[in-house]
Amino acid sequence: MNIDLLIQGGTILDGSGAPPQVADVAICDGRIAAVGNLPTAAAAEILDAAQCVVTPGFIDIHSHSDFTLVVDPRAVSSISQGVTLEVVGNCGHGCAPLGDPELTRSNIYGCQSNHEIPWRSVSEYLDTLQRQTPAVNVVTLVPNGNLRLATAGLVDRPATAGELAQMKHMLCRALEEGAWGFSTGLEYGPERGCSEAEIVQLCKLTARAGGFYATHTRNRAGEAQETIDEAIRTAAAADVPLQISHISVVARLIDDGRRAVQQAIEQVVAARRSGLDVGFDMHTRLFGTTHLSAALPPWALQGNKNQIARRLRSHSTRREMKAYESIVTALAGNDWSRILVFHCAAQPEWSRRSIAEIAEQRGGDPFDAIYDLLLAEVDRLHEVMVLALTYREPDLRLAFEQPDCMIGSDATALAPDGPLSGTSFHGAYTWAGWFYRHFVREQQMLTPQEAVRRLTSLPAERLGLRDRGVIRETARADLAIFEPELFAECGTLFEPNQVATGMRHVVVNGVITLRDGEMTGRRGGQVLRR
Repeated sequence: MNIDLLIQGGTILDGSGAPPQVADVAICDGRIAAVGNLPTAAAAEILDAAQCVVTPGFIDIHSHSDFTLVVDPRAVSSISQGVTLEVVGNCGHGCAPLGDPELTRSNIYGCQSNHEIPWRSVSEYLDTLQRQTPAVNVVTLVPNGNLRLATAGLVDRPATAGELAQMKHMLCRALEEGAWGFSTGLEYGPERGCSEAEIVQLCKLTARAGGFYATHTRNRAGEAQETIDEAIRTAAAADVPLQISHISVVARLIDDGRRAVQQAIEQVVAARRSGLDVGFDMHTRLFGTTHLSAALPPWALQGNKNQIARRLRSHSTRREMKAYESIVTALAGNDWSRILVFHCAAQPEWSRRSIAEIAEQRGGDPFDAIYDLLLAEVDRLHEVMVLALTYREPDLRLAFEQPDCMIGSDATALAPDGPLSGTSFHGAYTWAGWFYRHFVREQQMLTPQEAVRRLTSLPAERLGLRDRGVIRETARADLAIFEPELFAECGTLFEPNQVATGMRHVVVNGVITLRDGEMTGRRGGQVLRR
């Protein structure tokens, strides 16, 4: 047997949850050719895996790397944590399809105001991404926010019959062009007006195409049970597989956050007993993060930057905007000390400070502080991020204790140098390392093989990928090789861009992308079309 690459002497955690075994892994033509005690003579190249575990590459079931992978396809933050596949297009946000690119920029995480958006369709976007040769494999969903922006624009109402017909046409085309499903972000401005009925219609088309439905739920204060009920009702009416995104966010909807998460899990269990295919995931941050511009009602974002600036300056318009219940106000929960401005380039003195503190020092209310900050950053309106200190670890832990809880970054792939060197997104460098360090080594809540299953075969099953997420003959050679006592995150709340430690080698489709902890400059990722 000719072997392109032999991974020698590691402890195999095959992704299934089975006990570890010491074995070699042979790779040929981008696939696993054999697992066992293998001879070295036939190997063109050898990777030493002594003192390491060898696992399938991690699958990020909930990523927002749509745009950053186009700008810098190296995905250093992901590769350095063993990630070999990312699912983008989540939370109703994403790169395609789109109508007016300028209007859609606000709905794309990591979008740079000076970067061209030449694509319009999902096919054109995926072609663009493939030409970049990403370091990771990529799967995309169809974002509902993009469909609404392309047909109804910035409105806060249900779609008309004509608009819904256009959205259905765009969704069908996107699914035909290779998207794996459909996502909503019902708490965000472009989608707050969505009716349950219109989402059901779009989900029915998704089901017919063999896709699944991922939802950032509606999340209205006091409605923890209803927010999960709506997602389940929608999926049941459309007969579509359901993925509830970052399920523990319901903890901020009622005073008893732990009870809200427990209730959500009970609702999922009941739905499964009734025959529905329902999954869920959770990110690994103890806080939420979003654009500060999400505090504005959709109508306030219409037009060019000069028109937006005039609204932000107008006292009468500000009075109108203050009545808008946004995701930012929901995250604050009447306590603006919980909302921190991560970085404000135009007024750096307000970076890393709470909206409450900024408002007090400026002598205004929290909303005026927000509008003033956005006015100062009107040229980069959608690049100011806020952190919402809204979750407790017990609320997250309850979700992670469930054997069917998948793990997602809820972040963008980044790199500490190059065109994204000045960009941050919390979770990008830390999510998988934190999960493994915290729940395997420190809390001992999960065995190594169970933690790896959550990161590999479990999300692969949701995607219907039988040849990824596992180590076995004929499977794709996506592999993470790391030192189990050293693998950990280094990023902190205010210094998040720190590369994780302990990841020794990463192989993507047989290509060595990380070797001895250093990027090799080789990229083997593929854009996967359903």
